[in-house]
Amino acid sequence: MSELSSADVRELRSCLIGAVMSYRLRLRIGHFFEEIFVTFIVTDACVKCKLMDCVEVCPVDCFYEGDNFLVIHPEECIDCGICEPECPLEAIKPDDEDTPEQFWLGVNTKYSEIWPNITRKGISPADADEYRDEKDKFDRYFSEKPGNTD
Repeated sequence: MSELSSADVRELRSCLIGAVMSYRLRLRIGHFFEEIFVTFIVTDACVKCKLMDCVEVCPVDCFYEGDNFLVIHPEECIDCGICEPECPLEAIKPDDEDTPEQFWLGVNTKYSEIWPNITRKGISPADADEYRDEKDKFDRYFSEKPGNTD
């Protein structure tokens, strides 16, 4: 193994200093970013429909699958918004459009921790069209069971 030249050492030192400064800057302005950036959430319209067009376009694979519903992991979502227009049911919303109690953010957070990750579009429920225009589906039909990601 060859020795590092003094120029290599200076460059390496500069890179390390830059990385440390970048990390410190992110720590200092972290609260600022939390207030600016939103995450996306899946809402009531997805229950019993679970069309999964959104899953195919997500660049960070932050969707998780339940038996009859999908959720987005809020800490994995990078706020790109690519998934929102892909949902024909308009079930995906920015979290700043959530209820004042942040109900949907809570649902997405809880179930993204226990359901399996889904990275490609699966088969939607055969009866999805029957529930497409129905409102307030969560209380009547939501299942806590994990989905089948086969």
